[in-house]
Amino acid sequence: MLSQFRGRSTDSKPLSIGVLGVGNIGMVHLKSALAMPGVEVPAAADAVPGNRDRAERAGVDRTYDDYAALLAAEDLDAAVVALPPFLHAEAVERAAEYGIDVFVEKPLARSTEEADRMLEIAERAGIAVGVDHTLRYQPDMVGVKSAYEDGGVGHVPYASIIRLNDGPLGRPPADTAPPSWPLDPNAVGGGSLLELGVHCFDVLEWLFGELEVRDATMGRTLEIPVEDAATVLLRAPETGTTITVHCGSYQWEELPEVNTRLRLEGITGTITNRDHLPKNFYADAARAALENVASRVGGEPTVFGPTFYLRAHYDALADFCEAVRANEEPPVSGLDGRRSLALAETAYDLAAETIAEELEVPEVRP
Repeated sequence: MLSQFRGRSTDSKPLSIGVLGVGNIGMVHLKSALAMPGVEVPAAADAVPGNRDRAERAGVDRTYDDYAALLAAEDLDAAVVALPPFLHAEAVERAAEYGIDVFVEKPLARSTEEADRMLEIAERAGIAVGVDHTLRYQPDMVGVKSAYEDGGVGHVPYASIIRLNDGPLGRPPADTAPPSWPLDPNAVGGGSLLELGVHCFDVLEWLFGELEVRDATMGRTLEIPVEDAATVLLRAPETGTTITVHCGSYQWEELPEVNTRLRLEGITGTITNRDHLPKNFYADAARAALENVASRVGGEPTVFGPTFYLRAHYDALADFCEAVRANEEPPVSGLDGRRSLALAETAYDLAAETIAEELEVPEVRP
């Protein structure tokens, strides 16, 4: 099949990637790319001087305070867009001007309307768009999918997924103000549903096929402009499965060791992602935490390592790079990212139609 994407060199030259935004997740992508064989990262961009310093210490030759300047100056095959959501569309448009493929941090955009414009621009330019939906790369989720497809539990009439994260103020005690943009609905498009829920939607469609939203409710545990808790009821027509999704960003002192819980209730048994965690998961997590605490005291946090969660980001970016080399559609494409956004928009619309009581946060036991 002929590819829609522009031709790539077939020689053995490394794939050249620029990283746009080297804050928290941007540094994960940067260090992932630096660790990959056959990939080079000549440049990174960030408006924050301290972030540029970190990128240089990590091994990047050149840094820019403006991502547009980087795209204009560097000869790149691809760019990682790890900027705040309100800059995603503009960054993709700039990359398209130079024929540069893009790997975009989730959510792809702030709305399906914005996503459609991005994908239209990308199609006209012949560039590939990948999205960093990483749950499907975690070994526990891969294990759930394998067990489900083996058919051992039969038909699955009901499933549930919960995804949690730190709240917008960080773990208590909150002694510094958070950045303003994550709490600005115009900058991010929404709260926990876009931050966490789109991951859930993506992995559920990966398991059950296309989803329909039946009901939703949003809540705020803090007095902030965006929701920090959301519950969505879904239906998978292809498999006849009813699914509940809950996502929340809470001010917990310590998050559970596993912050995503997936459970499939089959007619002859149950599958959970806990059953498919790597045997050394808890030891590795504890060791990584200690290493990062020590490095914060004496130097630079590790950020990337072959650990459970961060490895999924590495594998997602590596798959995108392989697709770029082969002139193929990325395995998690812009259309995948757009579908997750569409589900979130429907959930927001349904929640807005209901005059809801304050959301009761379900108990989640570690």
